Amino acid sequence: MRQESEKMEQKQRNKVRILKFIVSRGSTSRPEIASALHLSVPTTMQHVKELLAAGLVTEEGELESNGGRKARALAIVRDAAFACGVDITKHHICMALVNARRELIGHERIRCDFSTDLSYFEALEDRLRDFLSRVCPERERLAGVGFSLPGFVDKKRNVLTRSDVLQCYNVSFQELEERLGVPVSVENDANSAAYAEFRDRNEEAVYLSLSGTVGGAIYYGESLYEGNHAKSAEFGHMIIKKGGRRCYCGKKGCVDAYCNTDLLQKAGGSLEGFFAGLRVQDPVIMEIWEDYLDNLALTVGNLRVIFDCDIYLGGYLGGYLEEFLPQLAERTGGYDRMEPDRSYIRIGRHKLEAAAYGAALPFTERFLERA
Repeated sequence: MRQESEKMEQKQRNKVRILKFIVSRGSTSRPEIASALHLSVPTTMQHVKELLAAGLVTEEGELESNGGRKARALAIVRDAAFACGVDITKHHICMALVNARRELIGHERIRCDFSTDLSYFEALEDRLRDFLSRVCPERERLAGVGFSLPGFVDKKRNVLTRSDVLQCYNVSFQELEERLGVPVSVENDANSAAYAEFRDRNEEAVYLSLSGTVGGAIYYGESLYEGNHAKSAEFGHMIIKKGGRRCYCGKKGCVDAYCNTDLLQKAGGSLEGFFAGLRVQDPVIMEIWEDYLDNLALTVGNLRVIFDCDIYLGGYLGGYLEEFLPQLAERTGGYDRMEPDRSYIRIGRHKLEAAAYGAALPFTERFLERA
């Protein structure tokens, strides 16, 4: 009996491995699965047959061949499951929906000032339900809703334990889980964005999130490094100017006080407006940019000296930085004399609602593990 049970468990593990491999590849073939996962061809064929019958995997055309018969392309069924991510900021609610292939199929950003009042959470629930009713075609296949938050979280209890940005303590999302009727999770916003960036990569890297606040994450050993108390990578609160500008955390001279995107939005009316002014060399905007760029270069240079790995720039600013990367790289040279090649500065691949997208992804993983 025990031997039979172990055999069934191994079979289930192999199915999950196959599903995860197919998701990571986008599309693949039976021979490629067998080779990559070190499974026999008959075992692979049988597992794939069962996954096809279960409606989790589909055949979509043929893969290119170097000779001989073309292999049938296998892919995850898009609507096998859905997951929603919600990024809560001081002034906005950003929602994103992904399917079982991790494709972003809907997103929305709403102006809504955060509050601990009941009315805020009622509005949050209403807007989330409205969003899901429009973009999630089969609500019963919604695997869960992940909330991305600026602050420290207790993931076991679904509690935002502290957020200086939102000026609150011990805000529980457990009741919202009960009201929505689907599993809910909470995660730090920079960790969510970094998870979206690095989930399929086998590398050590640092993520610097540049939005209305500055945060960060460290990716090491194929997972996010959280530190002893789940408070690692608070790069926004490194001090770069002693006695400098007051940060929302109460200290003076923090990175956040010099590199948050509100500084740019106020000058241009929006980030898009700021960079439009920068392209036409508006003198006021150029002066602000020079100061911002210098502080960002100092921060990036410090991170490189500490971690000696690639530095990824993301957050709301990430979508605008690519064309100005040469400027940043040149400026960083003034603070990092040990590194003549600054190709280590990279732009995050997710330039649209990265934190909301990243908050949804763990539920697609959980779906595959239960399939």
